[in-house]
Amino acid sequence: MSCNLNARLHYLAHELDLTYSCRWLLLEVLDKVSPGSVNWKHASKPPIKMPFRKVENCNQVIKIGRQLKFSLVNVGGNDIVQGNKKLILAFLWQLMRYNMLQLLKNLRSHSQGKEITDMDILNWVNNKVKSTGRISQIDNFKHKSLSSGIFFLELLSAVEPRVVNWNLVTKGENDDEKRLNATYIISVARKLGCSIFLLPEDIMEVNQKMILTLAASVMYWSLQKAAEDGESSPSPANGSTCTSTPDASPAPSTPDASPAPSISGEEESSSLASDVSNLNIDDTASNDTVSSQVENVDSPSGEHE
Repeated sequence: MSCNLNARLHYLAHELDLTYSCRWLLLEVLDKVSPGSVNWKHASKPPIKMPFRKVENCNQVIKIGRQLKFSLVNVGGNDIVQGNKKLILAFLWQLMRYNMLQLLKNLRSHSQGKEITDMDILNWVNNKVKSTGRISQIDNFKHKSLSSGIFFLELLSAVEPRVVNWNLVTKGENDDEKRLNATYIISVARKLGCSIFLLPEDIMEVNQKMILTLAASVMYWSLQKAAEDGESSPSPANGSTCTSTPDASPAPSTPDASPAPSISGEEESSSLASDVSNLNIDDTASNDTVSSQVENVDSPSGEHE
């Protein structure tokens, strides 16, 4: 999912305004989340002068939501036109959940169809951080140490060694320092292209379900990147000679100032492949799949059933 989509969803959910351009963004986001779902011939781009055109746009939003199995009982396009914030936020939460479930579905495809549990993701993030020579480890996604933000910055540095500028990282010892780190985590993850919907407060307060989705997003991005890198590498069978080449991804604006060692690109790619193929499903540690965790993310209190 593109950074552009992440930014739009974040804007709609957390800085919601009810202008006509905001309602148009709902259609654009739906078309990104479910390609081809929007009939653009029946959509009117703002500025819109005729009231019934506004209703048409919003009716299509609701129609697509129902096609995606959103809970929209007694909700109509006119509720969006009238700016019912509670109903719009309820719609957006379901849209984010749908997007995350799609991500997790893709994540399962990397594990040969196995259900991914929270323990699988926990083991993956711990192993990824450990592989870079760092010693930070967590027991679960409600571990209080996560509030400092250090662990997730180490994880992001592990999946993309140059992306974190450690000169900008604080010790995370008080609320101000934790907020700076949490904000930086979200910024770095979005820069990589991860689907990120949580707020700095979710990290500071260690919101377990939102922390889990952050970890899943980073894991999926890393596995997807490893697969793409593998496909783009020359095959020795074709007689090509593999030579070291610079990373094709855009270089970050600031270098990584972390003193921790990083593994080579070759080791990184092979370790990622083995991470997926050797997922250890620990049913005693976690009976719930990640999908069910995301399904249970609390909807806003104003969700209209």
